Amino acid sequence: MSFVEYKDLIEDGDTAIVFLGHDSMFPITIQNGSQTQTKYGVIRHSTDLIGKKFGSKVTCSKGGWVYILYPTPELWTLNLPHRTQILYSTDISLITMMLELKPGSVVCESGTGSGSLSHAIIRTVAPTGHLYTVEFHQQRAEKATEEFRQHKVDHLVTVKNQDVCKHGFGVSDIADAVFLDIPSPWEAIGHAKSAMKTEGGRICSFSPCIEQVQRTCLALEEHGFTEINTLEILLRVYDVRTVNLQVPDLGRAAEEKSSLDVIDRPKQIPAGQHASALFKSGVPPRETVGHTGYLTFATKSLF
Repeated sequence: MSFVEYKDLIEDGDTAIVFLGHDSMFPITIQNGSQTQTKYGVIRHSTDLIGKKFGSKVTCSKGGWVYILYPTPELWTLNLPHRTQILYSTDISLITMMLELKPGSVVCESGTGSGSLSHAIIRTVAPTGHLYTVEFHQQRAEKATEEFRQHKVDHLVTVKNQDVCKHGFGVSDIADAVFLDIPSPWEAIGHAKSAMKTEGGRICSFSPCIEQVQRTCLALEEHGFTEINTLEILLRVYDVRTVNLQVPDLGRAAEEKSSLDVIDRPKQIPAGQHASALFKSGVPPRETVGHTGYLTFATKSLF
């Protein structure tokens, strides 16, 4: 099982997503002889999962059923074990686009954290690109290395345990893009510039506070970066419903007496009753996700 290469059948050692509903799912590691407990009963890995196709509908011991899904970066973001605060698909999609990532890109990232963005970057740059990710915390770096190996993407990523503000990324003149998610990104701008290719590249910094953004923008300008801009995404999801609404009776013109009008005339509605029809309606949520962070982008100048 690899996060960058899809396969049909579930095998021993694979990671899979147990899908009970859009608001209820969790990851498991398939192990011969093991079993997983859900609210619908037990799932036995040997008999219920191994050899079945990803996406299969599996019946649990109590009669209920679940779906077993192939893990994607988007599903992993929703189900990964949180070691830090993470980036979600809304921000990740914009980062991927604005950094102009594509297969073959070389990317430097700091910090690795829980690996949410890392998995999305790896999927984007595969099969010929590479991710160099730096994590200050030793245990988080070790855990990320273990997950990348388990997900069979370790050949596409290099994890380093060091302080990027003091020691940089450990590479120079090879990165097409750099991403920073650290408390003081302005202190790493110089190292980020050194890691980027001489012909230029893109950089992104994620910061929750506007004061961090201000200092980062000043540092970017001092190091000669251009096209500096800061964005914020506020996602608003609408709930589409079918509603029954009354149709207003606007009357008919007295002079309309043609035969076509007689044929098309609607049925008479008794006094006191009103016609109704079904309509699709988009309803905004009463509560929505607010501020997550600011995304600051810039381009390394060629001159």
